[in-house]
Amino acid sequence: MNWDAPEPFTLPLAVGPDDIDGLGHANNAVYVAWLERCAWRHSQQLGLDLAEYRRLDRAMAVVRHEIDYLAAAYEGDALVMATWIADWDEKIRMNRRFQLVRPADGVTVLRAQTTFVCIELSSGKAKRMPGAFLSGYGAALMRHG
Repeated sequence: MNWDAPEPFTLPLAVGPDDIDGLGHANNAVYVAWLERCAWRHSQQLGLDLAEYRRLDRAMAVVRHEIDYLAAAYEGDALVMATWIADWDEKIRMNRRFQLVRPADGVTVLRAQTTFVCIELSSGKAKRMPGAFLSGYGAALMRHG
């Protein structure tokens, strides 16, 4: 597929009947859920799952989504969501990009960017990224950024 970044993390998705809204296509809220699922799976692949977040008392929390809906997806469509770490400040903020493609026709259905802030789970306050985040997310940025 023609990805916007080299070798992104990818997640296959399928549009099911519960994803369809009154206009007959996948609802915009479903796309947001897919963004979250793809980001989590990528983080898990990097060794940064929920258990590790809890152990470190840190998490990457969403502060902003920017989504461009470029084409509609319909029930039965097979899709592939790609994600990669686009940039970060190596302290608190990180930007992750996404691209959703329908392999049947090669159409990019969606492009998105999510901004995350590192927080301390116990307080909910912004805190510097721990070393495990710097190495895990940093390695992903070097590969895909």
